[in-house]
Amino acid sequence: MSSILQTLIHTVLWASLSTLFAFSLSLPLGYALARFSFPGKRILATLTSLPLVLPPTAVGYLLLCLLADHGPLGRDFLGLDLQILLTWKAVILACTVMSLPLVIRTTRVSFEEVDPRLEKMSLTLGIGRIRTFMTVTLPLAHRGLIAAAILGFTRAMGEFGATVIVAGNIPGHTQTLSSAIYSAQQAGNDGRANVLVAVALVIGFIAIFITEWLGRDPSLSSRRRAL
Repeated sequence: MSSILQTLIHTVLWASLSTLFAFSLSLPLGYALARFSFPGKRILATLTSLPLVLPPTAVGYLLLCLLADHGPLGRDFLGLDLQILLTWKAVILACTVMSLPLVIRTTRVSFEEVDPRLEKMSLTLGIGRIRTFMTVTLPLAHRGLIAAAILGFTRAMGEFGATVIVAGNIPGHTQTLSSAIYSAQQAGNDGRANVLVAVALVIGFIAIFITEWLGRDPSLSSRRRAL
């Protein structure tokens, strides 16, 4: 049971860090895609969504080629070893790349739902763009942004294909909830697999429930109560 707890703690920690990285990248990217027109916008949107349609193992293979000794970020090219492969850092990298498209798309939709006239009113009052973003856009989009972070976290929690290629499946070091379920099933340890699946179900249910709650329309509920 202690190894299951350790695997769960590792998975939650790594998924949280990857969500933090993915959300930090998604905030400016999602806002830029929602509000501005610029050359290469469609190409950027396509590239950031690509991991969503590629097999996770293909993404893992590309990351492996990128970080291998002879790759663009490898020891031979950089002159130093980043020591990412087969470590917990590789788990976070794989989870970040795989959850990034989902977080960016949800973040973009959240910003698109904010009425741009409110931002223009703020700007015409002499309030700067950054302050407008912080005091008008972010508060109005906060429900969608929280939902984006939760979806990114759940995607990172369930990541397997890319993670197992670049980080392996080393118990106590790089093993996640998903890879632990795979190992238990392969070993015929149904009891351990059932416990791990139950934990994954509980976490997934809570995450989706919160996302559904955030997606409700408070104004619609108010109108219904008024009727």
